[in-house]
Amino acid sequence: MDRSILITGASTGIGRATVEAFAAAGWQVAATMRKPEDGEGLAALAGVRVFPLDVTSTASVEAAVAAVHAAFGRIDAVVNNAGYAVDGIFESMDDELIRRQFDTNVFGLMRVTRAVLPLLRRQRGGTLVQVSSIGGRVTFPLYSVYHGTKWAVEGFSESLAFELRQFGIRVRLVEPGAIKTDFYGRSRERATTPADGGYDGLVSRCEAISLRGGRERGSPPALVAGTILRAVMDRGWRLRYPVAPPAPLLGTLRRILPESWFLRLIRRRYGIDG
Repeated sequence: MDRSILITGASTGIGRATVEAFAAAGWQVAATMRKPEDGEGLAALAGVRVFPLDVTSTASVEAAVAAVHAAFGRIDAVVNNAGYAVDGIFESMDDELIRRQFDTNVFGLMRVTRAVLPLLRRQRGGTLVQVSSIGGRVTFPLYSVYHGTKWAVEGFSESLAFELRQFGIRVRLVEPGAIKTDFYGRSRERATTPADGGYDGLVSRCEAISLRGGRERGSPPALVAGTILRAVMDRGWRLRYPVAPPAPLLGTLRRILPESWFLRLIRRRYGIDG
């Protein structure tokens, strides 16, 4: 029986690389995205079909999951990859911007998860991969709301794993570090800086460090895609998969260092006094 997988946010970056990795491994792949025309070239890959799916719409999510299940007969794995980053000074973020960030990164992931669970449960097995971030376990300046979404994904998924183990459903948290994707470009939404000048130095310094780290030193999306493939193929019950620098190192340091020491390292990295 052919194995099948549903991947959200599949038009670019990690999502697209994951489609390519699973197609190369012989899977039937549902590459889902808000605008199917953005998936140009993916449908030409063996075993790949493109489906519309907007994670911010319950109706769209449910329709897409039903269509994928009808097309493939089953869904063996799901990769919740759709997401983007809001960054900037929290003081200037309005309710609408915050809602959009949570609606995609948290509530969208929950919508897809809720829609596929009855199928996986009836199959008595499957794998649910949540693409989180090292930013779901540590934090950096200017990303307060984004970190809020990823910490929510981590807590939600860890708790969910307890509920689903009895059905043979494995939950994985893939936690990328710096990856060369649209996270630092098209998918980035930046809040304005308050005009009174109190934050200007912090913003310019921290923004330059963050963008340089991603654009110049980031790892390719294929590295994360390979980890997602490994996480799906793994028959054990491992929960977290940090991947790409600096994720494995930062995760280890956060775990072993006293909190005050670890936070001092982050402040020094960004030139924050005190």
